[in-house]
Amino acid sequence: MKIDNNIIKHYLKNVMFITGTAYAGKSTMVAMLADKYGLIQCGENYHARVADDVKVPEYQPNLCYFETMKDWQEFVNRTPEEYEKWIIGGAQEAAEFEVAELIRISQKQKVIVDTNIPLAILREIADYHQVAVMLSPQAMSVEKFFDREDPDKAFLKAQIMKAEDPKKTMENYKACIAIVNGKKYYDEYAKSGFFTLVRTDTVRDTKSETLEILATHFKLNGF
Repeated sequence: MKIDNNIIKHYLKNVMFITGTAYAGKSTMVAMLADKYGLIQCGENYHARVADDVKVPEYQPNLCYFETMKDWQEFVNRTPEEYEKWIIGGAQEAAEFEVAELIRISQKQKVIVDTNIPLAILREIADYHQVAVMLSPQAMSVEKFFDREDPDKAFLKAQIMKAEDPKKTMENYKACIAIVNGKKYYDEYAKSGFFTLVRTDTVRDTKSETLEILATHFKLNGF
C-alpha cells in the first residue's frame, strides 16, 4: 500500500522537526522546547520503540544490521563507504517507522522531534515553519565523538581498543564519522531551503537564545 505525501502531510500538521548535523544542539533543543511548551518529545532514535519489534532483514536490512553482523569488529572496521551506505539506508528505513509513529501520537497534541528523516521526504510531508535545520562544524562531529558520557560510545571505544590494530581501527572509524558529517551532507542541509541555525560559538552558553529563535520559527510563542 502507498499513501500519498499530501495525506501524510495533513496528518503531521502538529509535528515540528529538528534535523541537521551532530553536535549542533538538536537533542538539547528538542528537550527544552518540549519542557517549556508542553510538547510531546521524540528524542533521537525514538522510532526504535516500535522498529525493534517489527523490523525484519527482508524489508529493513540496515535497521537489522546489528542482528545480522558477524561481530563488533566487523562493525568498527567497515570502510567509510560501507558505513555511509548503512547510515543513509537506515535513515530511509527508519523514516517509515517515524512517520507512522508521529501520525499515531500527534493528532491531539503538538510534537517536537529530533529526526533523521531525509530532507527530500521532509520537503513533501512538512511546511517550512515545521522544520528547523541545526548545523555544527564537521571537525566537532569527529573530534568530540567519544567525548560525551555516553554508554554506547564508551562501548564502541572499548571494541575499537580490542582490534588487532587499535590505532588503525580508530582512524578508520573516525573516517566513517567524517564521511557522514562531511561537506556534501553539510551543504545539503545548508542549502535545503529550510530555516537553518549554524552553531559557531562553542564556548558561550547560547541555549536560551537558540530556544527563543526556534520557538518563534515554530510559532510557539502564542501557544
